[in-house]
Amino acid sequence: MSETNSAAAEPVAPHRYTAAMAADIEARWQDFWDADGTYAAPNPSGDLAGDPAVVARPKKFIMDMFPYPSGAGLHVGHPLGYIATDVFARHQRMTGHNVLHTLGFDAFGLPAEQYAVQTGTHPRTSTEANMENMKAQLRRLGLGHDKRRSFATIDPDYYKWTQWIFVQIFNSWYDAEAKKARPISELVAQFESGERQAPTTRAWSELSAAERAEVLGDYRLAYASDAPVNWCPGLGTVLANEEVTADGRSERGNFPVFKAKLRQWNMRITAYADRLLDDLDALDWPEAIKLQQRNWIGRSEGARVDFAVGSEGDAITVFTTRQDTLFGATYMVLAPEHELVDSIVPDAWPQGTHEVWTGGHATPAEAVAKYRAFAASKSDVERQADAKEKTGVFTGAYAVNPVSGDQVPVFIADYVLMGYGTGAIMAVPAHDTRDFAFARAFELPMRCVVEPSDDRGTDASTWDDAFASYDAKLVNSTGADISLDGLGVVEAKAKITDWLAERGIGEGTVNFRLRDWLFSRQRYWGEPFPIVYDEDGVAHSLPESMLPLELPEVEDYSPRTFDPDDADTSPETPLSRNEDWVNVTLDLGDGPKAYRRETNTMPNWAGSCWYELRYLDPHNSEKLVDPAIEQYWMGPREGQPHGGVDLYVGGAEHAVLHLLYARFWSKVLFDLGHVSSAEPFHKLYNQGMIQAYVYRDSRGFPVAAAEVEERDGKFFFEGEPVKRELGKMGKSLKNAVTPDEICAEYGADTLRLYEMAMGPLDVSRPWDTRAVVGQYRLLQRLWRNIVDETTGEVTVTDTEPDEATLRALHKAIDGAGGDLAEMRFNTAIAKITELNNHLTKAGGALPRSVAEPLVLLVAPLAPHIAEELWRKLGHQDSVVHQDFPVADPAYVVDETVTCVVQIKGKVKARLEIPPTISDEELEKLALADEAVVAALGGAGIRKVIVRAPKLVNIVPA
Repeated sequence: MSETNSAAAEPVAPHRYTAAMAADIEARWQDFWDADGTYAAPNPSGDLAGDPAVVARPKKFIMDMFPYPSGAGLHVGHPLGYIATDVFARHQRMTGHNVLHTLGFDAFGLPAEQYAVQTGTHPRTSTEANMENMKAQLRRLGLGHDKRRSFATIDPDYYKWTQWIFVQIFNSWYDAEAKKARPISELVAQFESGERQAPTTRAWSELSAAERAEVLGDYRLAYASDAPVNWCPGLGTVLANEEVTADGRSERGNFPVFKAKLRQWNMRITAYADRLLDDLDALDWPEAIKLQQRNWIGRSEGARVDFAVGSEGDAITVFTTRQDTLFGATYMVLAPEHELVDSIVPDAWPQGTHEVWTGGHATPAEAVAKYRAFAASKSDVERQADAKEKTGVFTGAYAVNPVSGDQVPVFIADYVLMGYGTGAIMAVPAHDTRDFAFARAFELPMRCVVEPSDDRGTDASTWDDAFASYDAKLVNSTGADISLDGLGVVEAKAKITDWLAERGIGEGTVNFRLRDWLFSRQRYWGEPFPIVYDEDGVAHSLPESMLPLELPEVEDYSPRTFDPDDADTSPETPLSRNEDWVNVTLDLGDGPKAYRRETNTMPNWAGSCWYELRYLDPHNSEKLVDPAIEQYWMGPREGQPHGGVDLYVGGAEHAVLHLLYARFWSKVLFDLGHVSSAEPFHKLYNQGMIQAYVYRDSRGFPVAAAEVEERDGKFFFEGEPVKRELGKMGKSLKNAVTPDEICAEYGADTLRLYEMAMGPLDVSRPWDTRAVVGQYRLLQRLWRNIVDETTGEVTVTDTEPDEATLRALHKAIDGAGGDLAEMRFNTAIAKITELNNHLTKAGGALPRSVAEPLVLLVAPLAPHIAEELWRKLGHQDSVVHQDFPVADPAYVVDETVTCVVQIKGKVKARLEIPPTISDEELEKLALADEAVVAALGGAGIRKVIVRAPKLVNIVPA
C-alpha cells in the first residue's frame, strides 16, 4: 500500500478518527453487543421466547448461504454477501421488524477429510480450528448475528435431525394421485387390505419380508438400488452427475470418472419434478436461476411407444417428443446398460449383417461385451458431448416399427443414457442431427417424413445434414390404417398418439431430464446413515431413540483409492473397517437381533438441505422444530404462498444442486405435516463476485500481486515485466487480500463501506486497495462534523438548521432509506456522502437535529462508529434498535421547478414555479409573463397546452 494512502502517514490530532481509534471503538462495541445480546431475535415461544412487543412486529428472516470453514480463512471477497445481509438486517430492525439473522457452518466436507488423510489429524479437529478462525474474522466485521442460534452441521445435536429427516424420507412414498408424500405404512396397509394391488403375482400376505422390502423399495422416497453410477477410483467414491465436469472428470481432484453398477442410496426427487417446476413461479428469484432449474428438471411432453422385439413378447419402450416422425424411425439405439440387451442378443450375426455394424467381432455377444467396457470408461457428460466420431455396435436383434411394420436394427451406443427417458431411442436420422451422423457412420437407411422447406428434395440419402422443423408438413407417413401425410406437426402428434393408445402400444406422456439424487458417498467425514441391515439384507431405519448415530473413531480416514484409470474396481469405505461399529445387536421392537450398519455416509449436501429450520429453534431436542415457531418465521403469508425465508443471499453457483435439493426436502417435510412452508427460500438474491487483478510472469505463473509495481501503465515484478488480467481472488493466484489487513489499516467500518460502495451488489467488481481510503476519509469527515479532534468533545448545538441543510438532510433520508430497503447500498452511500459533504462545506457546529439523523443514516452501514457517536451524543441505548429517520415530504420536494413556455414550439420564457402548481394557475402565470406577452404581440390565442409543472405550449390564432 502506498505511503500517501496509508492511515499511518496522516498527521494525527489527539482525537482524530484513525485506524487505531477505529480498532478500539470496534472491539469495545463488539464486546458490548455480545454481552448485551443486542442481536437476539425473540421467538413467539420456547427457550428463545422474548419481548412480546418485539414478536408482534413484522418479522424478517434473513439468511446467508452456509459457509464452509476453510483452513485458508477469508479473503475480502468472501464477506461481500455477509456484509450486505448485515446492512439490510440492521435497516430492517430500525424500520420496525423483528429480524432473525444468524450464521452457522456447513462443516462436513471433503477438504477436511483430505487434510486428515494427509496429516492424520481428525477432521473434527481441523474443522473446529477453521471455524474458530472464521468466527474471529467475521466478528471483527461487526456482523449482527444472533449467536444463540449458530451451530455446525458436524454437531451431533444437529445431525441427529438430519438423520431423522432421512428416516422420514425413507419411510415415505409419493402418492401420484394425491400428489404428495405419504407414510410408507399407509401404502403397506393398502397392500394388506387389497385396496391397492401390489405389483406381484402373489398376495401381499404370501410374500417374505425380503420380498416385501423389495416391493417397497420401488416406492420409497429414499431407496437403495443397483444402478449405473459415476465411479471415481482416484477418489475412491461415487459422484453425483453434478460433481462430474464436462471433461468426464471429478470436480475435486480432476480424476477420471467411469460408469459402474453399484448399490447406492438415492433420493426419489423425480417424483417431485412437476411441483419443483410449478412452484418456481411463486418464488421471488432471479429469472436466470429459475431458468437453470427449469432446464435441469427438463420437462418435455411426448409419447411412449413400444417396439416389439424378439420372440418372447418383449418390447423396447421409447419416449419421444416427435412421435409424428414415427414412420421415419429406421433403427433403434439402446444404452449399453439397458436391461433388454442381454436377452435380445442372438448367438450369431443375422445373415447379411453389414460388416460396419459388427465392429469386426465374431459374435454379437462379443461385440456387445467389448462395447460395454468401452462405454463404461466414459462419464455421462462425455457420452452426451457432441463427439465427431460416432461409436456403437449392432446387437444382432431387430425390432418392429409399429406403424410401418418394418424391421429396424437395434444398436447400442454410448450417446444414449440409461438415466434419461427409457434408455432407448427410436432413431429418425433424416430429422435429427445426431441420428443423421450415426446413420452415415453405420450406413443405415434414412426416410424423410417432414417436408423440407428448402430445395433439397425428399431423398434423405442425398442430404448433407438432417432437416428439423416444427412448422413443416408430414410426408411419406402412410401405413395400413393411418396416414399423417399433409398434417402439421401438432395435428400429427395428436393423431398418432391416439392411434398408439387405442392399440395399447403407447400413450401420451411427460418425461423429465431430472434424475434421482445419488445420496451415497464412500467417505468418513459425513453423516452416518441411520440404517441397519438384517441377516436377509433388508434395510431397517433406526428409531428416533437411537439417534444421533455418531461417527465412530477409525484409524484410517481415507476411502480406499485405486489407480485412477482402473475402472474395474469398487468402493471400500473407511467405516467398513470398524467391525465393532458395523456389526451390532439391536432391539428394533422385536427383540435383540444381529444387524450390519450402512457404511456409506451422506453427501455434504445433506446438512444444508434443512439448516434454515434449525436456525428457528436451535436447541430443541424433542422436535425438528416447534410448529408455532416455524409458522411464525417461515409460514405462508400474503405474497409468499409457499412460505420460506424472506431473503436468502449467496452465489449463483448454487443454482441447481443445493437449491434443488433443499426444495425437495422442504416439500417432503411439508407433505408429511412437519412444516407449514412448502418452499425453503422465498426471495433469493445472488451477489456478484469481488474480483482481483492477477499478475503472470513470462511462464504464465502468478506472482505476488502486492509486490507488483506499475510504471507508465506497465507492470513489473522484481524488475521483470508481467501481464495483468482480471480474475478470481485466491491464495493460489497470489492476489488475495484478507479482511484482517484492511481492518488493521483502516478499520472494519471502512471495509464495510468500501465493499458496499464498489457498485451494485449483484454485479461483479474489481478490488482496488488504493480506493479503500475514500471511504475511510468519509468516516473521518463524519467524525469531524460531530467531534472536536483536539478536545474530543461533541460540537453539536441546539440551534435550528437552515432550510438548505434541512432539504439536504431529508432528501438523504428519503433516498438512502429507499435504497437500503432495496439493497442499493452503493447509491445509499453516495447520498449519505453528499449530505456529509454539504455539512462539511457549510462549516460551523452541526445542529443536534441534523447530527442525530445523520448518525442513524450511517448506522446500518458503519455500525461501530455510529454506536460511538450515538453514545457521545448522550444516548444510553444502542443505535441498533433506534428508529430509522423519517423524511419530511415538504423538504424532499424541490422548492421550485423550471417551467418552459413555448410559442409555436420555440422557447420564449422560463418560469420558476412551485412543483405543486395547478394547470390553471400555471396558464395564468405563463400568459401574464412579459416575455410571452411581447412574443405574442397582441395576437389571439387558439390553444394553450399545459403540462404542469414543466411545460406550457401556446398556439397563436
